[in-house]
Amino acid sequence: MIRSMTGFGRFEAVTPEHKITAEMKAVNHRYLDLSIKMPKKFNYFEAGLRNLLKNYIQRGKVDVFISYEDYTEEKLCLKYNNTLASEYMEYFAEMQRQFGIEYDIKVSTLARMPEVLTMEQAPEDEEQVWRLLSEAMEEAAKRFVEARVQEGERLKADLLGKLDYMESLVDFIEERSPALLLEYRAKLEEKVKELLENSLIEEGRIAAEVTLYADKICVDEELVRLRSHIHATRKELENGGSVGRKLDFIAQEMNREANTILSKSGDLEITDRAIGLKTEIEKVREQIQNIE
Repeated sequence: MIRSMTGFGRFEAVTPEHKITAEMKAVNHRYLDLSIKMPKKFNYFEAGLRNLLKNYIQRGKVDVFISYEDYTEEKLCLKYNNTLASEYMEYFAEMQRQFGIEYDIKVSTLARMPEVLTMEQAPEDEEQVWRLLSEAMEEAAKRFVEARVQEGERLKADLLGKLDYMESLVDFIEERSPALLLEYRAKLEEKVKELLENSLIEEGRIAAEVTLYADKICVDEELVRLRSHIHATRKELENGGSVGRKLDFIAQEMNREANTILSKSGDLEITDRAIGLKTEIEKVREQIQNIE
């Protein structure tokens, strides 16, 4: 299947406690460029997300957006700082010895000392978070790929139509080229007759001139290569896969052959078809830029 490089995918993974939403969108790019925006608490999972996405995407500038909602109340836990409490008790004892005052420290007094008892957010279960996050990301990626495939099939149909039209132009040039020699020979003989009036025309000279002209305008090799490139492009489109770069290279070669045909053309009809070829090839190259 042919995939477009533009696409969109979205999925929500929901549990009674959490909801993670993953969205993806992409535009053309020569390579794979992943940009992931997500809550800081998920930064630990970024490497895993990138590896997951590489299973679905080969090329394109892909923007990923992840949002997180917690339906539970804030999960807090009480933390006791034993080391700090011991230091407090040591200083209290030192103050009692230094000033000769009553040592009246109770548990309630110590508990009120700064940072002895603190409230902290309970740590998340990383395995559970990763399961939910990877589920959302994978499902979004699948929908993203589906959108790319649908668009890719439309591109494929359009490109195949353009290739058929290009091949018809090649057919015309191929059929028209031999007639040019006959027309050139007739014009040459007519001009020579006008110049020499009733003098005999040397057939050998005429044949030599026609041969030189034939070499000058011959585009047989260019037509063979151009037809081969058209067939190769059609074959790659039918085979599918990540063929965007290869098709772009073939399109460059097609453009080179069309330029040569146009430069050798001495006929208005062939010139018109060669210009048509260049126009279609440019359209094909533009469309290929959208293929992964």
